[in-house]
Amino acid sequence: MPEGDTVWNTARVLGEAITGQTIERSDFRVPRLATADLSGWTVAESACRGKHLLLRLTREGREPLTLHSHLRMDGVWRTYRPGERWSGRPAHLIRVALHTGAAVAVGYHLHELEIVPTREEERLVGHLGPDLMGADWDAAEAVRRLLARPERWIADALLDQRNLAGIGNLYKAETLFLRGVSPWAAVGDVPDLTGLVERAHALLNSNRGRWTQATTGSLRRGETNWVFERAGQPCRRCRTVIRRWTGGDNDRITYWCSHCQPGALPPPG
Repeated sequence: MPEGDTVWNTARVLGEAITGQTIERSDFRVPRLATADLSGWTVAESACRGKHLLLRLTREGREPLTLHSHLRMDGVWRTYRPGERWSGRPAHLIRVALHTGAAVAVGYHLHELEIVPTREEERLVGHLGPDLMGADWDAAEAVRRLLARPERWIADALLDQRNLAGIGNLYKAETLFLRGVSPWAAVGDVPDLTGLVERAHALLNSNRGRWTQATTGSLRRGETNWVFERAGQPCRRCRTVIRRWTGGDNDRITYWCSHCQPGALPPPG
């Protein structure tokens, strides 16, 4: 699934392609926006907050607008040269296409696609915790939010975007492994929450500007992660077999090393 660094990189690529460009034609393929027309609007900024992407638009004499989208598990944006074949995903997954003189931005399988006045962005993203990829990152505030529910499993708490924005399954698993914390430890029992969230912050930002998500320091194929998607393989540190469990909030997959991450175990079943 897209994580905060993937969304940040997507916003950067979109920004490089269409920031400063005037939209010549827009094509929305969702019922709620079927009649929306952004032609004549200029893309002022491509930004993100957590996993939310925000295209900010301006037009002389009009109130600024924001085109908001959420990538969730499978949404992507792709950019193409005018006249280039759109090959990112099947055509039936296209939700919007923005045509400018320099490029075409195409959104596939986007979620929560909305056009709102820019002044109302907080209605869409104001609930999010400190952004791991943002200028507002605040480890102390992230810890404060996590501790509001000290009995909660740390794995579930890290994925809750209201606590800190940007972590998905990959960074959840890798952060907990590197800190030696069981995914099922209660938040209140984690000895150094500040160190844990700062490690997550460092991991996401280490992949800023590139699409390969590496947490081991190696970009070689098959060597990029410690435990994520390595079930049945030996731990890179202790050779214990990496395990996989599905459950918790929204039945999310968890990978861990029982030797390097001792303590609480998952419930049976």
